[in-house]
Amino acid sequence: MPPPFSLQEAPLSPIIEKTKGGFFLNLLHLWYRAYQCVFGAGARLLPWRWPETVVGPGSLARVPSLLTEYGVRRPLVAASRRQCADPAFRQMLAQLESYVLFSDIRPNPPASAVEAAAALYRREGCDSLVAVGGGSPMDTAKAAAALLARPDRTLSQLAGLLKVRRPIPPFIAVPTTAGTAAEVTINYVITDVEKKRKFVCVDPHDIPVVAFVDPDMMATMPKGLTAFTGMDALTHAIEGYITKGACPMTDMLHLEAIRLISRHLRDAVANKPSGRAGMALGQYIAGMGFSNVGLGVDHSAHGLSALYDMPHGKACAILLPTVMKFNAPATGARYRAIATAMGVAGVEKMTLAQARKAAVAAVEKLAKDVGIPPDLKGVLKKEDVPFLAESAYADACRPGNPRDCDVKAIAKLYTSLL
Repeated sequence: MPPPFSLQEAPLSPIIEKTKGGFFLNLLHLWYRAYQCVFGAGARLLPWRWPETVVGPGSLARVPSLLTEYGVRRPLVAASRRQCADPAFRQMLAQLESYVLFSDIRPNPPASAVEAAAALYRREGCDSLVAVGGGSPMDTAKAAAALLARPDRTLSQLAGLLKVRRPIPPFIAVPTTAGTAAEVTINYVITDVEKKRKFVCVDPHDIPVVAFVDPDMMATMPKGLTAFTGMDALTHAIEGYITKGACPMTDMLHLEAIRLISRHLRDAVANKPSGRAGMALGQYIAGMGFSNVGLGVDHSAHGLSALYDMPHGKACAILLPTVMKFNAPATGARYRAIATAMGVAGVEKMTLAQARKAAVAAVEKLAKDVGIPPDLKGVLKKEDVPFLAESAYADACRPGNPRDCDVKAIAKLYTSLL
């Protein structure tokens, strides 16, 4: 395993390079280094917490008994209409003493759906939440829980870092996709439909009390969704491994997640049980890591999915090789470890430059094998690039990027994919 991330490896911004040797250089250099130190230290000072984890096929049946253990009797159950037709889900509902179902789940959850869920919870006298599904029901329920904990705030006022600061109602999360890791993370993402933007909310109180790792719940995922969410999980692991807040504890998690995802995603797309099981665990481990140290500029591209209604995982997957190339100079020997975890042969004999290229090539090969488009042609409009770049720069994920980047640099990344 390479040594912990070194701040000295981060490159200088173009503005600094133009003023080399002057007082302005020293001032900006000090600012960037101080910012990086504060970000890294801040990530380590957050109270690390993971949910109670229930692992294994068929574990959905344990939801009723877990609710009893936590002393709650009337959960708001958030699940899509499609999920409501699943026999295992219906059997679980039948075992509940009392519940209220919220099924108005939409992709890229809008604020209106979250507000409706919170209102239903209050109106029906619920005392807990259960979310079953992918990222959309998870984020809808997590955001609703935050609103319930902070009735004095609006959703937009809860955007950003550490805005909840109060315990949410007991929350059980059962994922049916292997990618978002929303069941184990401290954040959720909501869409502002009017402004065509997404806002990220990050607070340790957002973590569920119980999370499930049940590959049986993921067996019905279509190939495309399996690929998108799986590559999202890989992006979590890679960005979490190279972020400014990275530390030895999360390094172990991220490298193991990269190894598991690289080994099992192709089989999961082919709907092989071993692939499903490997991805269920890999994406969860990635979530355990990045939730505590942050991500980077790839995940700051939430505007892509908000503007074009593109699946979040698909957007992250398309951007990943391009962002990795951009970040490579600021990552020390970390791409060597990524390439090794992805099964690239002979990495130890490569130069650093070769190892970096090998890591990017391995990601590109995996993405191609599972059907990820190589670019944004036919989707991204040139006139939208300035808006997307500004949105990405303002995103809560961007400060964790290992290489300093401004709006202009982000715009170039988007433009290169046209």
